[in-house]
Amino acid sequence: MPSKPPGLASRRGAMLGTGLLATTLPAAAQTPNTAAPAPLQVASIGSFHVGGGVRTLTGLPAREVRMTATGPLRRIEVNGDYMVGQMYVQYVKLAAPKARHPLMLWHGGGLSGACWEDTPDGRPGWQSFFLRAGHDVYVSDAFERGRASWPRFPEILPDEPVFRSLSEAWRTFRFGPPNGFDLDPAKRRPYPGARFPVAALENLGRGAIPRWASSDAFVQSAYGAYLARMTEPSVIVVHSQGVAFALRAALDAPGKVAAVVAVEGSGAPDPATVDMARMRNIPLLMVWGDYLDQAPWPAYRGAVDRFAAALTAAGGSAELMELPARGIAGNTHMLMHDDNSDQVAGLIQGWLAAKGLMKA
Repeated sequence: MPSKPPGLASRRGAMLGTGLLATTLPAAAQTPNTAAPAPLQVASIGSFHVGGGVRTLTGLPAREVRMTATGPLRRIEVNGDYMVGQMYVQYVKLAAPKARHPLMLWHGGGLSGACWEDTPDGRPGWQSFFLRAGHDVYVSDAFERGRASWPRFPEILPDEPVFRSLSEAWRTFRFGPPNGFDLDPAKRRPYPGARFPVAALENLGRGAIPRWASSDAFVQSAYGAYLARMTEPSVIVVHSQGVAFALRAALDAPGKVAAVVAVEGSGAPDPATVDMARMRNIPLLMVWGDYLDQAPWPAYRGAVDRFAAALTAAGGSAELMELPARGIAGNTHMLMHDDNSDQVAGLIQGWLAAKGLMKA
C-alpha cells in the first residue's frame, strides 16, 4: 500500500480547523456495486453547441489548397467572419430520473468530454455510472477541444497549442516516477499500488486534445452561456483544469448551480478577487487521490484549499474527501479512469444523496 503524501494528516487537520468538513458516508455508499446493471430507460439523447461569437479576419493572403488527393487546386479566401468560442454538449435524459437536477461532467486540461464515457482499459465511465444512479447527464467539450472546434491561430489565439506527451501525462497525472515510464507497457514502473491501468496509457494518449494557454476567457464565457441555457440549476462534477472554470461559473451565476464536485482541481479563483458570499448556498465537495506530494500538485492543491477556506469563512459549505484518509490508497489524478473508479463515483453519489440532491 502506498504511503500517504507527506503532510497529509497535518494538512487535513488544518483544513478541519478552518471549518471545512471531512465527509462521512454510510458504509454502503463506499462499497462498489457488483450486481448486473439494469437496462437504462432513456427518454432522449441529443446535443448542441453553445456560446461564442463572430470574429472577423482581414488582411490575410488567400491560399491555394488541394482539398482532395485527386482534386484541383482551389483558391481559399481566408478573410471573413468566423464563429469562435463555442463549446459542444451532449446529453442523455432518463425516462424517470431519480435526481433533482441534471448532472454536468466537465473535463480537465488536454482532454475532452470523451474522458467521462469509458476508461482507457474499456470499462464504463462515469457517464454510465451517474446515468445508472438516476441522473440526466450532460457531457461537454470546452472551447478548442473535441467537437467544439479549434480557432485560427495566431489570429484568434496568439500562441501555439500545447501538446501532452505520454511521458508528461505519466509524470503529471501521478502514475509513477518520471524514470518509471517506458514505451514498452511491460517495463513501466508505476508508483506502488497505483490504480491507473498503465498498460492502457496509449488509449489515454489517443484521447489527448491540444490546448492553448491563452484561451481561458473564451472557455469561461462558453461555460457561462452553457449554464444560462439550462432551464434549472445543475450539479457540476468537474476534473482538474475545469475546476477553476466551474467555481468561477458558480460565482457568476449561483442560481444555475446546485452543487460542485471538484475532482483533483488544478486551480481555483483567487478569493481576494471575488465575492465568496455568492457561493454561500452551493455545496462544494473536493475529492483528492494519492501521491499528492509530487510537483506541481502541492501548489495546485493549495489554490483549491484557499478557495475552500474562504468559502467556509463566508458561510458556505466546503467538504473534503481525501481517499487515502479513508483507507483508499493508490488513486492517481485520473480518478475516473482508475481501477476503482466506480467506488470513487459511489462516494460522490453518496455525498449528493446526503445533500438532498436526489428525489425521495
